[in-house]
Amino acid sequence: MRIAYFDCFSGVSGDMCLGALIGAGAPAERLEDLPRRLKLNGVRVAIGTTQRGPFAATRVEVAVEDAQQPHRHLKHIVAILDDADLDPAVRARALEVFMRLAQAEAEVHGQTLERVHFHEVGAADALVDIVGTIECLAALGVERVYSTTLRLGRGAVDSEHGRIPVPAPATALLLRGVPVEIPALDHELVTPTGAALLVTLVESWVAPPPFRLDRIGTGAGGRDLKEQANVLRVMIGEVEAAPLARGRVTVLETAIDDENPQTLALLVPRLLALGAHDAMLVPAVMKKGRLGTWLVVITPPEHAEAMARLVLAETSTLGVRIRQEERIELERRAVEVATRFGPVVLKLAILPGGSERAMPEFESVRAAAERSARSWREVADAALAAWGSGRDGGT
Repeated sequence: MRIAYFDCFSGVSGDMCLGALIGAGAPAERLEDLPRRLKLNGVRVAIGTTQRGPFAATRVEVAVEDAQQPHRHLKHIVAILDDADLDPAVRARALEVFMRLAQAEAEVHGQTLERVHFHEVGAADALVDIVGTIECLAALGVERVYSTTLRLGRGAVDSEHGRIPVPAPATALLLRGVPVEIPALDHELVTPTGAALLVTLVESWVAPPPFRLDRIGTGAGGRDLKEQANVLRVMIGEVEAAPLARGRVTVLETAIDDENPQTLALLVPRLLALGAHDAMLVPAVMKKGRLGTWLVVITPPEHAEAMARLVLAETSTLGVRIRQEERIELERRAVEVATRFGPVVLKLAILPGGSERAMPEFESVRAAAERSARSWREVADAALAAWGSGRDGGT
């Protein structure tokens, strides 16, 4: 499988994406011809090279004649994409990016999608940036996109609406749920177009699985920053085997040696009910030989603060350690099977080779066992047998 890894150490914008992908070998002629295929009069693409700090980089500029650009709303963008000479898959993905942009702008300004206005010059520029990036990825055979954490910058910039903070309001809304950093740089490092592109294209904001590196492209931003090279790198390569899914989790932990164990036992189900993936109590020998308990909670990052508040409020601990980790995850789903004891839910895990592993869901089995006055093990075995019979074509 062919992947692209965006190294956004200096942020991302639409023109930086184009420059990096052209630098990685995407056909320049196809990009230069894009305004004609989009039927954008007065728009021209210029491709060249420049220097940004120690990097020689590809610079893509979309020249737009203001006088020839009409007023554009979302419906006009949709009409342009529908009428353009584009591959259907490219058209659909580009529309997805523009929908994200429009939704963010609508939320910022308190408008409906129909009333969202794309600035005349910016709309033409964004059309080339968005469609061009998606076409370049397709031309390079990329099937999956990864990215580093996005570095946003700070300060303020001028816009058609006046002076606005960095990150721009639409950019901030687009990046909800995305890992970000805010370095001490008074520059707009991530633009709305760059944010919309990566939020749509990136499947995982973690390091990619091991891959054989084939191509590297470096795209230049419009400004030459004194603090760092204003470039975006993209690495293209092949993953030898289908990658396992990865996700981010937050791990909370604390060691407690002066708490009633019954209190801690009551805490675990409350943490699970609050959204934790798992919570564990591990016996520990602490300083001076005191027996204690090591509490470990694994949770989605967005629930971490709520988990920490509960632990601090309900135990005698004075602090909770928190760290961000990534984990390799098996795809999973729940199925219900019919048994002579009634319906029972199984949890299915999809193994790396494509086979499945089934485990009875404890509470579902317990409920069926209580209804039928049979043992938990008997009901669990019946559920696994029903699942196996169904896979083999039985009833």
